[in-house]
This record gives sequence, C-alpha cells and structure tokens, in this order.
Amino acid sequence: MFKLRAVAALAVAALALAGCGGGSDEPGGSSAEGRTLTLWHYETANSAMGVAWAEAIKQFEATHPGVKVKFEEKGFEQIQKTASMVLNSDQAPDILEYNKGNATAGLLSKQGLLTDLSAEATKRGWDQLLSPSLQTTAKYDERGIMGSGNWYGVPNYAEYVMVYYNKDMFEKQGITAPPTTLDEFTAAMDKFVKAGITPISVGGAEYPAQQIMYQLALSKANRQWVDAFQLYKGKVDFHGPELTFGAQTFADWVKKGYIAKDSAGIKAEDMGLAFMSGKFPIMVSGSWWYGRIADEVKDFEWGTFLWPGNQFSAGSSGNLWVVPEQSKNKDLAYDFIDITMKKDIQNKLGNAGGVPVAADPAAISDEKNKELIDNFNKLAAQDGLAFYPDWPAPGYYDVMVAGVQELINGSKEPSAVLDELAQPYNDNLADIGG
Repeated sequence: MFKLRAVAALAVAALALAGCGGGSDEPGGSSAEGRTLTLWHYETANSAMGVAWAEAIKQFEATHPGVKVKFEEKGFEQIQKTASMVLNSDQAPDILEYNKGNATAGLLSKQGLLTDLSAEATKRGWDQLLSPSLQTTAKYDERGIMGSGNWYGVPNYAEYVMVYYNKDMFEKQGITAPPTTLDEFTAAMDKFVKAGITPISVGGAEYPAQQIMYQLALSKANRQWVDAFQLYKGKVDFHGPELTFGAQTFADWVKKGYIAKDSAGIKAEDMGLAFMSGKFPIMVSGSWWYGRIADEVKDFEWGTFLWPGNQFSAGSSGNLWVVPEQSKNKDLAYDFIDITMKKDIQNKLGNAGGVPVAADPAAISDEKNKELIDNFNKLAAQDGLAFYPDWPAPGYYDVMVAGVQELINGSKEPSAVLDELAQPYNDNLADIGG
C-alpha cells in the first residue's frame, strides 16, 4: 500500500513547469465554438480557491474562443448528499469540486461514475506537479481505497486543520499565545471559561466538531494507527487509547464549558461567522477558511497555530477536480484543470490565503500567507498529514456528525458513541474483503 512521504507542498515548485506543459493539443479550437463547460464548486467568492478559480475561468474563456463557462455554486452538504444520484444522470456537470477520500471520491470511482484521468495526468504533467503525499487522494484502487490505482481526481491546492485565534481576546485575558502543548491550550481555555467566555466556536451540525475529536485522538496516535484507520493497513481498536481519548476528552470539554452545549445544531458557516464577529476567541477548522478570514476580519487581530503538541493533524491535498463519466465536454474539463495548475493561478491562490501545490515560493508576498504555507510544509515534512475522520467508509460523514452531536448533548456516553463509529467501519471493511 501507499506510504506517505514527507514532501512539502511547495517543495515541488522547482518541478512545476518542467512537467506541466499543458499537453500537446492546442486548447479550444474550431470544434469548441458554441460549447458550454458546466462547472460546480462550493468555495465562496472571497476564499482563496474562489479567487483563484474565478481567474482560471477568465483565462479558460480567453483561451477557448466561443466557449462559455456555466458556473454553478453548490453547497458542500448539497454535493455530499446528492453526488451519486446526480452524477448517474444526464444532469451531471462537466467538472466539479468533490470531497476526497474512500467514502466520497473512492465510492464514486468504484461505482463507475468518475472518469479515469490517469492518461491525462501523465500527458499534462500533473503527476510531476503533485508530491507523492498529495497524490494519495487522487488515486483509488478497484475497491475505492485511496493511495494506489488510477487517477480519478486532481487537487490543485492542499489543506490542513489548525487553530484560529483572536489575539485581542487572548491578550485581554493575559494568555500567552500560541500554546505549544495540549496542557497549555486547556489552561488558556480555562481562563476564558472563568471569565464567562465559551472558548471554541463549534459547528456540531456539520464537519467541524468531528475534526476536534479527531485532533484529540491524533494526539495519542502514530503513523501505524493512522494508516490502519484510513488505508485499512491493520486492525483498528475503537476502544483503544486513540479514539477513547478523543471521544472522552471531547465530552469532557463540553462539560468544562470549552464547547457550548447548543453547538450540536450549529452549521459550519455560522461557526465561522461567530468567530469572525469576535464572539469566540478560538475556532478549530481548516485552511479553507484562511483567505476569507483575512478578507473579512477587520475589528481584531488574529492568528493561527498548529494543534499544540501533535505530530499529526487532519489534512491532505485539497478537494478534487473530478470529471463525471457522464460529462459531455471532457476535453474542456481537462483544459480547465490544466489552467488551475498553472503557476500564475497557483501564485494567486497562495497570495489569497490558500496552500498551493505548484506555486513559486518567492511570489507569495503576504507574511501571514507564508506562515500558513510554512505550517503546512512543517506537517508534510514530519509525515503529519492524517486525512479526515469521515473518510474511511461510505456514509461515515453522517455517522461522525451524529456521534459528536451525541457527545455534545450528552445523550450517549463516549464508549457507546465509539460502538456506533465501529459498526459501519467494520461493515465496510468486511465488504471490501478486509
């Protein structure tokens, strides 16, 4: 099976244009006249990806005379829940952003709903632009398990989970930031609670809460455990020290007041808005928020730090460009992916607060953006990318959301929640012959 290697995202920059090339065919051409490329993604306009991809659309239309891009913004949850049905119909777009991992892109590849991009990846040099660790989520075997097999998606950015914090609120409470250990982190949160402030803005109705539980589990994990859980390279004990610590500590954090008891019904968007409005000093979420926070937060100083004390963090390549098997304009979809991998688009993504995979490091001018990229490189260099907790099995996202909601509202004990997480995981392992 595939072994992650410590290769930083921007370390491939030197190879970037050597392998890129964009293929031998001239983009567009007379056959493209009057055609429409239908594109779906769920990034906001002022996010780093939204900014970069808007420019990519402009470049695509400029280099493909007579072709229009019909962009449709979709919600993450909307695509997550309807992809199998829509992509198996004549309503499928030509290209879309889709979640990576066994339970999502892997499942669709196994169902025959995604186009095999292996030949294009070689022809256009995408395989040279992406480091081995970032290619993990692009490839899926016949079982739909990531890390080997054919290319079914192409990421043009990377991402990881970090801690966003309100520097002004930390300073007001006399808290030294950033904390470097979990004990220092919890001591900081204790100070906020004593001051009557709930420390962490949490969205328990969607992905963010489960990522906190996973970060806690990863504090007790090693690479062997991560590969067993994510890549089925060994048996996972759901009542072992990793997940037990994650679930029990998460429940304790609710009891201690670090996490609000009403957060089980909060969506990710509302979590982010609450942090950006200054209501909470901390938000644990991904680098996909970075550009938006940089753009929208004007009333306080903010910063980020890696989860204190961990070697591992939730993170990977970014979401994938996938081409549905039902796409009517696959050649145009390949051209669009190629444009998003160009150095000027990658530089734009980096300067807008994203983590590019093939940018020129010297072209990233903002110091905070450099810190964002440097922290990702640090994780990659220490083999610290641990993917995401909902990836291993189809339908696992909803199982994870329900589990952490039960921990937040106290309706089930951590051990019972871990039993709920174990069942579908082990069922899927049996289904794929594990």
